[in-house]
Amino acid sequence: MDTSSNISFASRSTAFTDPVSLEDVRARAPAVFASTADERTSPAYTFISTERLLQGLMQAGFIPVQVRQTRTRKASPLHARHVIRFRRQFETVQLRDSITEIVFINSHDGTSAYQLRLGVFRVVCTNGLIVSVGAFPAIRIPHRGDVVDDVIRSALEMCERFGSLGEKVQQMERRVLLKDEQTRFAERALALRYPEPAESGMESCQLLTCRRVEDGGNDLWTALNRIQENLIRGGLTRRSASNRLMKTRGITAIREDVRINSGLWDIATEFLAA
Repeated sequence: MDTSSNISFASRSTAFTDPVSLEDVRARAPAVFASTADERTSPAYTFISTERLLQGLMQAGFIPVQVRQTRTRKASPLHARHVIRFRRQFETVQLRDSITEIVFINSHDGTSAYQLRLGVFRVVCTNGLIVSVGAFPAIRIPHRGDVVDDVIRSALEMCERFGSLGEKVQQMERRVLLKDEQTRFAERALALRYPEPAESGMESCQLLTCRRVEDGGNDLWTALNRIQENLIRGGLTRRSASNRLMKTRGITAIREDVRINSGLWDIATEFLAA
């Protein structure tokens, strides 16, 4: 029986954005509504539709605000890796221009356990940072048995870290970066995307480019978000190996998105501790 009609989205919007509609979830991430796992998964794999987990998390007070899935020619769109970002319906952690989130990652092809990570959404750039597991450990739950309650309980436990995450953001807002520190941050960030300097075809200082007036600050938090947006969204000019000018591509793969976001958070926390 199709249970998708049982999903009811809260009418009250959360801070900075409205919840995504059921139609949007289905259009952007059909894997959420998969009815079976990929046939290549092992007999030990227990299939639970992400739709069921979505229902459970919403009943626990979480509102989905963003959803997407990896686009690949090799994998079935119903089994691909997908991510849903959740916010609490009534958030108690108040930040200047950001809001804390739970980032839920899953797939139905056996390539990913259920993952719960902390995230921060900054309204100015409408980009979402995913926090490093080094700073705030992620929770991974294998596809073994009926784990719906485990996922919901883990999400609630992660919310207890929102206060500490908010404090870290506020510390970054107060930390002024000197010009040479901003340059070093950009150099290390560029190396995350292009480990070999010659591959980038661009200058690291391009990552410090402001896309809007609000990004002109010299504090660590603003610099982190500015660099993150330039890396993730792309659109910067670079020179290819054939010496042709081109634009950097945005990062769409969920695995790469998580890797770079986590790496940027680690770099930022190192500057914060310096």
